[in-house]
Amino acid sequence: MIEAVADRFEGAPRQLRRRWSDDFKARAVAEALEPGSSVSAIARRLDIHPSQLFGWRRAALGSHKENIAPIGHKAVTPSADGAIIEVLIGDVVVRAPADVDEAHLQRVIRAVRSA
Repeated sequence: MIEAVADRFEGAPRQLRRRWSDDFKARAVAEALEPGSSVSAIARRLDIHPSQLFGWRRAALGSHKENIAPIGHKAVTPSADGAIIEVLIGDVVVRAPADVDEAHLQRVIRAVRSA
């Protein structure tokens, strides 16, 4: 017979929940929203779990959906190598160099929209 035990196992470490200030979360999310940033790398550096930062970022984007550009909006931003085209499709950002083949970019956009 198997008995369910509600108590924790003897010797198991007691994990306390950590609390993060709104300011810390805002700074982490702002850094995670930078073009080319890696959420996982930022989370490692801040000593938090990547899923936490992904959740904070999702919550921040969800509360500001009216500020997000419409589907198909193209923006050109400067970079060290030249200009980059950013196409926002829902919650997905497609980035490509400005000299990308137009037919290839159209195929990528169609694939993202159909996914």
